[in-house]
Amino acid sequence: MIYEIVDKMFVLITDLEASIELDIEDIKQAKHESLLNRNDQKHYMIEEITNLKQELNQELILKMQQGEDIDKYRDKVNSLEAELLKLYESNKRLASLVLPVQQMYKDLVEEITNANGGQIFDIKA
Repeated sequence: MIYEIVDKMFVLITDLEASIELDIEDIKQAKHESLLNRNDQKHYMIEEITNLKQELNQELILKMQQGEDIDKYRDKVNSLEAELLKLYESNKRLASLVLPVQQMYKDLVEEITNANGGQIFDIKA
């Protein structure tokens, strides 16, 4: 059971890393719609990874309580941890691109608001 959980997590992590790489390319090419289209799928993958992580922890605890030597799972779990670290680094790279764009939009909205006396739109009837 532990190996199946880890294998599912590997697939999800690999898919999420690929999605983040696509996001980075879409940001560079200003394809914002593609980014938005992947968001739901990424949220689903993140939730699944989180759920599987909890399931993995429960299975490891159960095996330990049953007296099984869980060291036989160490290499597999360590490689999973390494993949999670790579995912974290990919996400950091994505954030380094997204945050400046977010700040640019915020600055534009503030500039427009200030130019219109505190309102984004100046509606006159």
